[in-house]
Amino acid sequence: MIDPTPNESEAMTVGGQQGGEYLESIGKSDLATFTETEWDCFLDVVITGYCDHLRELAGKDRTRLEAMIPEVPF
Repeated sequence: MIDPTPNESEAMTVGGQQGGEYLESIGKSDLATFTETEWDCFLDVVITGYCDHLRELAGKDRTRLEAMIPEVPF
């Protein structure tokens, strides 16, 4: 990813942490020893963690932005 936004950087960190938790749960860290299923699960955990966190941050941003819009008094 070229020039990630702050939200993307934070989401990458969260996805990576969740990937690390998965590695700990299966007791492996050498990716070359993964079965196809372990590799698929690892990618799923990292990508899902990234996407879920990015959506969460976008929701917070949206709420903050909408709060900045003045209400029309009529």
